[in-house]
Amino acid sequence: MSDQRDLVILGGGLVGMTLALAAARQGISSHVVDKADPAELTAEGFDGRASAISTASWNLFCNIGLKDRLAPLGCPIDAIAVTDAMRPGRIDFRPEPHEGSLGRMYANRDLRLALFEAAREEAGIAWHTCAEAVERTRGPHGVAARLDNGAELTGSLLVAAEGRRSPTRDEAGFGLAKWDYRHRAQVTALYHEKPHGNVAWEIFYPAGPFALLPLLDDAEGRHCSALVWTVAEKHAAGAMAMSDAAFLAEVSRCMAGIYGRIELAAPRQSYPLNFHHAGHVVDHRLALVGDAAHGMHPIAGQGLNLGLRDVGALVEVLADGMRLGLEPGDAQVLARYERWRSVDNFTVMAATDAITRLFGIPGRLPSAIRRLGMGAVQRLPALKRYFMDEARGMSGKLPALLQG
Repeated sequence: MSDQRDLVILGGGLVGMTLALAAARQGISSHVVDKADPAELTAEGFDGRASAISTASWNLFCNIGLKDRLAPLGCPIDAIAVTDAMRPGRIDFRPEPHEGSLGRMYANRDLRLALFEAAREEAGIAWHTCAEAVERTRGPHGVAARLDNGAELTGSLLVAAEGRRSPTRDEAGFGLAKWDYRHRAQVTALYHEKPHGNVAWEIFYPAGPFALLPLLDDAEGRHCSALVWTVAEKHAAGAMAMSDAAFLAEVSRCMAGIYGRIELAAPRQSYPLNFHHAGHVVDHRLALVGDAAHGMHPIAGQGLNLGLRDVGALVEVLADGMRLGLEPGDAQVLARYERWRSVDNFTVMAATDAITRLFGIPGRLPSAIRRLGMGAVQRLPALKRYFMDEARGMSGKLPALLQG
């Protein structure tokens, strides 16, 4: 039996579920299909990763009704310190007090819990968990997805939100620009002796960036930060094979003692790093969002935020089109979404890739040149303002849902 809704969203992760909630707030109904079990995704210890939520993304969460759920759980990022291997010449990004923070740090588990709780309460969302689409059809009058449990879901627009390995995107034949950085991100959380002062550190080493991201103190008052440490693929297996004591010794050396004594606060995990960018983000009755459309190096913490900008833009063009009597899968509606997102996606991804390559050049001379440039940025308020606006996600034409 078919259940007709406006959207059929394949992928119920952070981006897919945010899209469903944002759409529902505009009266746009959806099916959300996810092969994972929500209980597993939100279990303690399943995913120790944390995400930097920009100011614009925080506005989105507030505008779709998640403020009360999320406000107590995030740690403000009041400043960002950027340094080349802890040498002189660092940049300190710190907004004026009246401007608020540069963003907030959230455990991915907390984001999922808030999204899933809201989804269960939303009549406009039909949530199909532990299920996978085995057949997708896009015709002249609508779309359909047949699930592995036999259910058939129908709608006007199919949305691929399945992440980097999106089968819907690949089946539709989207062209991708992609390459492997031959690096892996080692991810964990640390307890540390000294408070972080709500400062995020981005320390660039030739082998890869080393990021410390502030988290809230735990229930016992212990200071805590998330760690994202990039290492070359050829060294990754050895790094993961190190004992916890040896790992902490290496981390402490990279931190140069800024937080004093450290301990592990979460299991160590490792993820490959690569780049991919879809030349187009729409096709006939199909739109890509989030990592299905673009995947980048985590160096600037913009991956999830870029996906949430996709959400805001897509919901706005859908709502505008439906007010004019157009259906969600209308080609005019999708063309507007593609025009809006193409430039922003390309610009952010190109900048992130350039920074990754620039700071990966070894040697004293490249380091000296980088530090000279960083010193210039530190002394130019207008340039610092530009970079802070980019970090906060508040530059360019923003969808209404991402505005304050």
